[in-house]
Amino acid sequence: MNIIIGVVAFLVGIGVTYFTLAFVFNSKKNRLKKEAETEGEVIKKKKMLEAKEHYLQLKAEHEKTVHERNLKLAQSENRIRQKETTLAQRMEETQRKSREVDNLRENLKNQIEIAERKQEDMEKAHKQQVEHLETISGLSAGEAKGQLMESLKSEARTEAMSFINEIVDEAKMTASKEAKRIVLQTIQRIATEVAIENSVTVFHIENEDVKGRIIGREGRNIRALEAATGVEIIVDDTPESIILSGFDPVRREVARLALHQLVIDGRIHPARIEEVVAKIQKQVEEEMAEAGKRTTIDLGIQGLHPELIRIIGKMKYRSSYGQNLLQHSREVANLSAVMAAELGLNPKVAKRAGLLHDIGKVPDDEPELPHALIGMKLAERYKEKPDVCNAIGSHHEEIEMTTLIAPVVQVCDAISGARPGARREVVDAYIKRLKELESLALSYQGVTKTFAIQAGRELRVIVGSEKVSDLEAESLSYEIAKKIQTEMTYPGQVKITVIRETRAISYAK
Repeated sequence: MNIIIGVVAFLVGIGVTYFTLAFVFNSKKNRLKKEAETEGEVIKKKKMLEAKEHYLQLKAEHEKTVHERNLKLAQSENRIRQKETTLAQRMEETQRKSREVDNLRENLKNQIEIAERKQEDMEKAHKQQVEHLETISGLSAGEAKGQLMESLKSEARTEAMSFINEIVDEAKMTASKEAKRIVLQTIQRIATEVAIENSVTVFHIENEDVKGRIIGREGRNIRALEAATGVEIIVDDTPESIILSGFDPVRREVARLALHQLVIDGRIHPARIEEVVAKIQKQVEEEMAEAGKRTTIDLGIQGLHPELIRIIGKMKYRSSYGQNLLQHSREVANLSAVMAAELGLNPKVAKRAGLLHDIGKVPDDEPELPHALIGMKLAERYKEKPDVCNAIGSHHEEIEMTTLIAPVVQVCDAISGARPGARREVVDAYIKRLKELESLALSYQGVTKTFAIQAGRELRVIVGSEKVSDLEAESLSYEIAKKIQTEMTYPGQVKITVIRETRAISYAK
């Protein structure tokens, strides 16, 4: 019974506890629900306010954007209206000008027609006048014009030469003033040094009596020798010596040997001088060929064309920047061979290219091309290998280097020329100027020979007597002087002497 009562009491307690807990839970649930509903209402109101504010902001921005666009549209419309107004004004102006142009064109057309009619009338009148004059003179218009032009040319030439002679005479009378002017002009010009050792050869004689024989009666022997060799012969008070002056070393050598031969022989007169000079020139040519052969043998170079050997021998009498050209070429050949051997290249080809690299400096015709390209063309003409030709043509970078031998020759050329005292650029420029001086005078018709003497201060021009008259010789001297003044740069003044010699030749049979 107690157990049953205990169980019933336990169950009753459990039920009471359950209902109590259920009541408490429901009460708490309702309270939480009310709080959640209240909080939700607050959040809802807050969000609605935020949304309303955002809406109002967006609306204000939209209205602002719309207002700005309306302003821009209004401004664009105003500009368009202004442009339309301006365009309409321009169209009116264009139409007005077009009407004016049409009127001017019409007036111009009428004036052209009037001018053409007047021109036709003038031509008819001119033709009638010409026909009338032809009838009176008995000559056609072309013949009369030709005779008038020839007469005017001859008269102008004569008057010009007379005027020139008068000026020269006046200059001689005022020599002191003219000398001062020349000195001032010389100071203003670019000065050029004179390389005595490269333009002068001293010829030693045994006694002073030989000088008189070399000069000859009234100087005919020395004039003949200068005309034949192209070298100025200076006979002054210097004891037991005669100076041979000329920029071409070959000419100086010919003059020296000719003088030596004439002094030994004892017969010194113009005919003998010309004979000896011709013989010596041939002898010098043979010596140049022999020098070329000896050079190729010394260097061990074989198979060269005879003309190339002659050119190599000619280098003996040439200089480059004050350096003997043959000695320079031999030095470059040896340096190239050594360098090529060290680099594992063919030393024979390098030596051959080194020897031939400056052959363009001694051509007979001396065309207006860089000496490297001239040398390359000569090598190609005489069947040298492409490697050698390329090395010759590219050693101053006129063409592209295509072989390894080319830079070797270029470097060795620079090494040979860079030695202290090996070269002087002044000498080469000096010789080039004298060659240009001779070439300029040689370009005139009737000129047979030209010789620049006295370090370029005098140019002797020999003309053919059958082609140039005495009057034309004076005119030629003046024209050459004017051309030198306008085309060349030189120190001081240059005297141009035109020599016209008439020879009477007959033969006793």
